[in-house]
Formats: sequence, structure tokens, C-alpha cells
Amino acid sequence: MERDYPLEKVRNFGIIAHIDAGKTTTSERVLFYTGVSHKIGEVHEGDTVMDWMEQERERGITITSAATTAFWNPTYMPKEDVSQKCRFNLIDTPGHIDFTIEVKRSLRVLDGAVVVFDGVAGVEPQSETNWRYADEGKVPRICFINKLDRTGASFEKSFQSILDRLTKSAIRMQIPVGEEDQFAGVIDLMTMKFVTFEGEMGNMLVYHDIPEEHKADAVKYRGMMIEAIVENDEKLMNEYLEGKEIALADLKRVLRKATIGNTIVPVYAGSALKNKGVQLVLDAIIDFLPSPMDMPPTKGHDPKTDEEIFRHADDKEPFSALAFKIATDPYVGQLAFFRVYSGTLESGTYVYNATKGKKERISRILRMHANEREEVKKVFAGEIAAAVGLKDTLTSDSLCDENNPIILERIVIPEPVISMRIEPKTKADQEKMGIALGRLSAEDPTFRVTSDTETGETIIWGMGELHLDILVDRMKREFNVEANTGKPQVAYRETITAPAEAECKYIKQSGGRGQYGHVKIKIKPMDLTVKDEDLPKNTKRSPGFEFINSIKGGIIPQEYISPIEKGLKEGMERGVVAGYSLVNVSVELYDGSFHEVDSSEIAFKIAGSMALQDAAKKARPTLLEPVMLVEIVFPDKFMGDVTGSVASRRGQVNSMEDRGMLKVATAMIPLAEMFGYATTLRSMTEGRGTFTMTPAEYVAVPANVAATVIEARGK
Repeated sequence: MERDYPLEKVRNFGIIAHIDAGKTTTSERVLFYTGVSHKIGEVHEGDTVMDWMEQERERGITITSAATTAFWNPTYMPKEDVSQKCRFNLIDTPGHIDFTIEVKRSLRVLDGAVVVFDGVAGVEPQSETNWRYADEGKVPRICFINKLDRTGASFEKSFQSILDRLTKSAIRMQIPVGEEDQFAGVIDLMTMKFVTFEGEMGNMLVYHDIPEEHKADAVKYRGMMIEAIVENDEKLMNEYLEGKEIALADLKRVLRKATIGNTIVPVYAGSALKNKGVQLVLDAIIDFLPSPMDMPPTKGHDPKTDEEIFRHADDKEPFSALAFKIATDPYVGQLAFFRVYSGTLESGTYVYNATKGKKERISRILRMHANEREEVKKVFAGEIAAAVGLKDTLTSDSLCDENNPIILERIVIPEPVISMRIEPKTKADQEKMGIALGRLSAEDPTFRVTSDTETGETIIWGMGELHLDILVDRMKREFNVEANTGKPQVAYRETITAPAEAECKYIKQSGGRGQYGHVKIKIKPMDLTVKDEDLPKNTKRSPGFEFINSIKGGIIPQEYISPIEKGLKEGMERGVVAGYSLVNVSVELYDGSFHEVDSSEIAFKIAGSMALQDAAKKARPTLLEPVMLVEIVFPDKFMGDVTGSVASRRGQVNSMEDRGMLKVATAMIPLAEMFGYATTLRSMTEGRGTFTMTPAEYVAVPANVAATVIEARGK
């Protein structure tokens, strides 16, 4: 079976943005204009294709990323000429910070992104977080300033916020004609035409001459656009300086290369709700975002030798893919979404999970359209699909050809910041709750389930109150589990503030062979300014922990080093102040001894754990708490109340700005003080205030607050 679509005509991209910027509305227009759906779904009417979960439709927010496949022929091509037609593999992602893992894992497997902005608000906190994730993955982007029909909308202000807060590389590709309720269309600076969107649902693009009053602006901004593009090509730069007219094809070619290289970010304008501007963004996806062939080869390592390996987007190379999402489908069971980086995969064959070291059978392969499924026999390099039958595969696992194993770079999972106690209401719910929690934590790696060793209670961990609320709601609806929940708790951490040393000799004699493990360690606060690549060769670093092995001359045999490292990590998990995990600790193993007969892995593991606990108690340990970056939007007249409420919650206002008739305060507030803030804010602003928050950092807890936390933990 051969590939049904050429690889250079495939675009894998996601739609990302802050909550309420219009991602799903934009995605619904994409589905309509590409012919996937014959009716436009609206978020406010609860009938969207991409937001298909009951909770999404009820709350009007995106909770889980939805994948779909569509085809698009650019508007500048005659309908009968399909030489430029492309296949889109599109993922619509959530905007709410509680579901940030959906953005992170989607960006890991996508080649490009469309970043949507609210034309009134411009860049918002979650826009910055998502932009940072895209920067980490070097994902090429184009921007779409949406909602230009809204009262208070300003393309220029929103564009300036992109330049000020995200990137200086953004360039205008269009300027709007009219704003707010006068928004009529856009001037395309490439073709120097005024484009309006007419007919049913704006599906007819009509090109006009530029209105006289906008000509001067169009000429000015076109000049700025051309200058930014030709800077990326010496030949074009010389032609431009000589005063020659640059051909449209040359501008597009260089802009495509610059966008893929992340040196330019093209910016478009429109209103998805009013069906204006989306088709030109689809053209831009074809023209400027990369195909899998434009991306550098994918990097991984050999699980046996740890040697670095590369895979190219080629059907003839050995198969390699990354599982980036696990979902439970009511009809087919567990689905594993995966991105194929090289080679091909057929249904009914076996695949090797290099991360787990297991072979698994692919019973069926599906191409997804939100929650609809289309069965396919074979997938090729560069494609995104879902597999049925992978029982042991989880998010971030590498799937490959058994004879050519490779482990691809993993998705970095954010640590949960909030916990809650949960218990089944009845005996019948008990068994079902265990199954439900197992399924949900397999789907969502930011959702963790632990048990309190002292009380035996089950504790669930997540990214925020809304996150846990929706997971408990899903347990009830999807698994028929009734559960009682406790009040949400903050995920505190501990760290050390000074260096210290410790020695532990673990010796146990109980007749016959004994136990002997002896280690000497030095600990100090981790220097986070040193990059991983600059660390000495004897240093291993993982999030929050650094292990330096300075043992020389076989004082401790090599086979005991790994158990010591495990013991150190276990000692950190127990904490020393209030039983919370220790983080950002650098540990050096510099001396010790062993016994020819009595030494064992378990003895050295226990010695490492006890030494860490002893050293941490001497290293001036302190309690840390998560602090949130909070953006509060409210009417001007409530400014005193809002700033007072921030101060009363141990918060600090960083900035205050105007957004139309509203004020926007940006503040840093500890998460422990944010519970119930939505109700407080609504009551003090006559129901007109809103806020969003994003995890910013962990900081030391003030002494008086720490004493209360430690006392509560003791109870």
C-alpha cells in the first residue's frame, strides 16, 4: 500500500492561545471551510465538533486537545488546479492553565502552530506560557489577531503587545479595515488588495482596490514587511536596495524559510466568529508553515548503548513514533495517539515500545476527526494517528522497529501544584474508583494518585481546582463512581539553604550474611544558573536533583552507585521539615567503603537515604510554596478593593494597565491564598471581575505561615 498523499503536502499544526481568545471558534471555521463539517459549530451554543466532551460543551471551554484531518486548496489557486492542495493534521488545544499538559504534549509532536490572540486583550498570561513552550520546541508559528469585531478591539495595540511581550520578530502581513462593529475586512500587504468575506458564512473572498484613506498606511506597512523579509536573503536585499520591485514568489520563498527558521513570525487579522480572515490564515499555513520534510531530523538515543541516533521523515527508514496522548474511547477502549517520525506502520503488526522494553500488537489504526474515527490500514512518516491495542503504552513512550530501537526525547511533564483527598461513597464504588483513577492518570500525566501512608487515604494531585473538579466529574459520568472529596491542599516543597556533610554506615547482623553499606556525602543548594550541557561528566541532573559521583579507585564498586542514587532520591521524597519532597539539592558522593561479603544493593540504598536525611537536617532546610502569576480584569471603580484584596492575600501587584474601559492588574500571589478567590472577586466587583492564573515559581514560605503549615501537617 502506497502513501495516498505526498509528504511535502502535509501540515501538522496546532491552534494555541490564552483561554477565551477564540481557538475553538477558529478551529470550527477551519473544519467548515475545508469541508470536514457542513455546519459551523458555536462554543456559546454547545454544538462544536472539537469540544465534544459534555463538560466542554457545558462550560464553554476546551479541556482536552482534539485532533482532526482536513484538506485545503489555497484561495489563490483555481479550484480545478489542486497542485498546492495540502492535508492538515490539526490539533485544537485548551487555553486554561489547568490543562497546560495538552498544549505541551501537542507542541512536542507538531511542526507548526497558529497562535490566536484576543483583539481586545492582546497577549495574556497563558499566551506567554504557550509561547514559551513553542520556543522550547523551536516550533515555527504564525499569529492570528482575532475578535477584531469586539468593542475595544485594536489590531495595533495587540500587535504591539506581541512585539513587547513575546517576540521582536513579528511582522504584519495584513492590516484591518475598520475595527469593532465597523470591521469590514483586511488589506493583504503581499498582494496590496483589500479583501472582504462575503456570501454564506464568509466563504466567498472578494478582492477590491485599497480604499483611498488606507493607501498611505498600506504602503508604509508593506515597506516594513518587505524590509523584514529581505533581511533574510542577501540577493533580495541587494535588489531591494537597488530599488527593484521584489517578485511575490521570491517574497513568499524567503518568508517561508524565515518562518520555518523562527526568524520571522507572520501576523494576520480577522474575526473567526464573524467569518472574516480565517481562509487567508489557511493559505498562510500552506505557504509558510513547514511540512515534515522541512523539519530537522528527529533526535533520539539507542536504549542499549545510549548513542545518539537521528531519524529522517522518510518512509524507507526504520519505524519510529512518539505516543503523545492516551485517551479512553467508549467504543474502542484505550487509544494511543502517536506521531510517526520515520518509516511506516500497518495494523495487525507488532511494534516495540523502547521505553518499556516490550512488544505490543497494533490491532487497529484510526485517523481521528475530533471524537469520530476513520480506520486506516497503514500510516506513513509525518502522519498523526491513534492506535488500538497498546496496553502498556503511556504518554511520552517511544514506539519503534524492534531491530532498530530508539528512544525519542521525552515530553517534560509539569509537576502538580494542588492535592485533594478522595474516598468512595459506598463499598461498590471502591473497586470502580481504583479503575477510574488508574485510567484517568494514564490519560493525563499531570494527574497523580498517591496514598497517605499514615491514614491510608487516597490523595489526587493536579494543576488546579478546575482540573481536579473536572476529573472528579469525569469519574462520576464516565465510570459511575460517586466519591466524597476533601478541601484542596497546596503542594508545598522543601529545599536547603546551606551546604552540609553526612556519613552513614548501615551495618546489620542477624545471623548468616549481614548488611553493610557505607557512604559519605556533601550536599548544597543546586546552582540552577549552570546549564545541563556545561555540567562535568561525573554529574547527572534531573528536575530538582543533581548527583555528583566523585568516587575514585573502586572505593565503592560501580554496581552500588545506582542504588545509592536511588536511596538519595527516596530520602529527598520524605523531606525533613514537614514531610514534603526536597527539591533543588546537589549531592556529591565522595567517599565510603564496602564489605566483600555483606555489602548489597539494598544496604547501600538505605545508607544513601539515611545520609541524605541527616545532611538535609543540618543544611538549614526551609519550606517552599507555589506562587501564581495572576491577571485580574475589573472595572476601574473597584481598583482600591482589588489591590486591597491582593495585599490581604500576601500578594504583590506588579503592573496595572488599561484595557478599554477596564483595568488589568498583574500580581504574584501564593496559591494557598487563592482558594475561593473567584467568589470574593465577583462579590467585590458586582460580578464583573475575572481572573486567570499561571504557576510562576516556588518561593520560601514566611516563618509565621510555615509554622501554621507544619502544625497542620502534624495533625
